[in-house]
Amino acid sequence: MREIISLHIGQAGVQTGSACWELYCAEHGIKADGTMGQDPPADTSFQTFFNETGSGKYVPRSLFVDLEPSVIDGVRTGEYADLFHPDQLITGTEDAANNYARGHYTVGKDLLDTTLNKIRKISDQCDGLQGFLIFHSVGGGTGSGFGSLLLERLSADYGKKSKLDFCIYPSPEVSTSIVEPYNAVLATHALLEHTDCAFVLDNEAIYGIAKRLGYKRPSYNNLNRITAQVISSLTSSLRFDGQLNVDINEFQTNLVPYPRIHFLLCSYAPLISSDKAFLEKMSVNEITQASFEKENMMSVCDTTQGKYMACCLMYRGNIISKDVTDSLVAIKNKADVKFVDWSPAGFKCGINKQKPTVVPGDMLAQTNRSVTMLANTTAIAEVFERIDTKFDRLFMKRAFVHWYVGEGMEEGEFIEAREDLAALEKDYEEVGSDTVYDDEEVYEEDY
Repeated sequence: MREIISLHIGQAGVQTGSACWELYCAEHGIKADGTMGQDPPADTSFQTFFNETGSGKYVPRSLFVDLEPSVIDGVRTGEYADLFHPDQLITGTEDAANNYARGHYTVGKDLLDTTLNKIRKISDQCDGLQGFLIFHSVGGGTGSGFGSLLLERLSADYGKKSKLDFCIYPSPEVSTSIVEPYNAVLATHALLEHTDCAFVLDNEAIYGIAKRLGYKRPSYNNLNRITAQVISSLTSSLRFDGQLNVDINEFQTNLVPYPRIHFLLCSYAPLISSDKAFLEKMSVNEITQASFEKENMMSVCDTTQGKYMACCLMYRGNIISKDVTDSLVAIKNKADVKFVDWSPAGFKCGINKQKPTVVPGDMLAQTNRSVTMLANTTAIAEVFERIDTKFDRLFMKRAFVHWYVGEGMEEGEFIEAREDLAALEKDYEEVGSDTVYDDEEVYEEDY
């Protein structure tokens, strides 16, 4: 059994996590109290995410951590309150107050040992722990500060295990806090070193998707249900049978050409409301083309201005591999889908026979097939450029820095993190530039 532990940190992580577990339960027929609606299936691979107890209940292999109690109290008293183990819902009493330093150095430090102890207990229940999925935002205090602190310890204690990170980045226009640029730059500095893959999500892009689905005033719950479809597709091959399975380690092998270039863009198709679904054909070719469209991307960046280094397409449902091959040929011939010249193949595919599930009451249509696209593209550097520009404006005047220094940080840490991101922007520029070399010279250098 290849188990995965999900860690949900801060308000964004906890709320995204709630939507994910709601979807997993719907996919596997698990009720809100953790019991199976019918006899347990012969295939027990869903135990990747769920741990079976002595009484026959299924408990998520997850941990929810927040420095203040209100958001997790919503889980404790919500519809799925009986699903989670009470010990796996950890709360502090004092908020990080949008301050990276509070989450990393002062308030967060107090919860670290409790959290690591719980992670150790959950990992002891696993036969073959494969890795961690970490959910958090990089703009808040707990998600950025405590998230970075926990990742540092995880990379020390579980160095060989995969760490896939779902991080919600600040949006270009919509902002929830003034000091988001500081928190985002400091957290990205830690993500560069301590995660294997980081999936960049952006509320503004997902707001756009929700509006097109017909939500007049989308709530965070509506956005999180869209995100949950992507996360579910990534792990579907671990939980269901398929023609072409993709292991969690395969994401890194195929999508990360260099250790630092591991920030990935996600998209999902078909994103269509239930009242329009019967008007669409939704063939394999159509959904593949749609996954490369700007409006289906989960982050605001212009992929036509960048180059793809690697691309992973995870298909679900009624899919024939020949249709996939034909779709990829069509994609390669598109003028606005450009690959770097040193990546000849470019595509990794996974096919899973389990069709996508929709949570009852959601506006997303129930379809027979879907595709999730994960892309490593140089266009993602746009996200970092935006944050860096905002950071520079604030830091030039040293605005709000005293709040961070007062919690035990030094100004040098801001400068170090900013330099690291400047180097990352440069890295993306270099990998996207065309290679100029003479075959004979390369041969002589290598041998």
